[in-house]
Amino acid sequence: MTQTSPLAGLRSPRSDGSSPSGTRPTGTTRARPSRRVRDGRLAFAVPALALLAALSVWPLIVLGRMSVSAVSGATLNRDWEFVGWGNYARLFADPDFAKVVLNTVAFVAVVTVLGMVGGFAAAVSVWSGTRGGSFLLGLMVFVWALPPVINGSIWKFLLADHGLVNESLRTLGAAAGVGFLYDPQLALWSVALVNAWAVIPFNALIFKASLMSVDDAVLEAAEVDGARPRHRVRYIFLPHARPAATVLTVLTIVYAFRSFDFIYVMTAGGPGTASTTLPYLAYVQAFQRLDYGAGAATALLSLVVVVVFALVYARDVRRNEGVV
Repeated sequence: MTQTSPLAGLRSPRSDGSSPSGTRPTGTTRARPSRRVRDGRLAFAVPALALLAALSVWPLIVLGRMSVSAVSGATLNRDWEFVGWGNYARLFADPDFAKVVLNTVAFVAVVTVLGMVGGFAAAVSVWSGTRGGSFLLGLMVFVWALPPVINGSIWKFLLADHGLVNESLRTLGAAAGVGFLYDPQLALWSVALVNAWAVIPFNALIFKASLMSVDDAVLEAAEVDGARPRHRVRYIFLPHARPAATVLTVLTIVYAFRSFDFIYVMTAGGPGTASTTLPYLAYVQAFQRLDYGAGAATALLSLVVVVVFALVYARDVRRNEGVV
């Protein structure tokens, strides 16, 4: 007597994923939305796209056209004379342009290095969640939430010739105050330090979020093995913070490069051009000298740099999310 296998009545699925009867097994694939549904979804994005084009794309087009035209206060509301690369040629021939570029590079370097190192150190300090760490975290959030104009005004008062810092130095025996904001050798570094101080809280919050993924068992095992605090920072915290640090470095560079508020409030680019960066130079050319063509050319060069770093940021985000 031949025994029939209990699986004999079941047929193996076809290679295309369909059942023998021609119907597709439930749950194997997801039905694609119809064309009408997709068009309906895209319709909801039309108002946002129109607003984005009106507030971003169109001003960029006007900025590009202005950068290749002779536009001044007298011709702003008239037809613009096309000058090609004339504005860029005048910009590169300006003897102060090379100094402004060096100022921008130095400013960005100081803000990025101090912002990243200080942010990571602050994140490690508040990671434990103690009462002191919670107070420090709240203080950093308060500093980060301050508008740059207010933050810069406070530091301008503190670093003034008769401000709190200089008066404290005189009390300690200094014969004369330090020209933090009017000394050509110190003005740029003073504003960069204040800007780094303002960006540290944001970086600390991002680093703290990345350090929340550290397993307590790993820390306990390191403590049992006799690891000191510096070893935990080097071999545990730093590897966990590395993915966030890559993206955060790009964001900090972009933030520092486009910084304008602190320079405008604290030094107004001075003394002379000692603390002038590319964004502030564009403001001076356009709104003080009324040379809108040169200002547009400088602003467009600054925009190109920001776009390059924005593309790097987008690539890193896609890589961290596993998107090919």
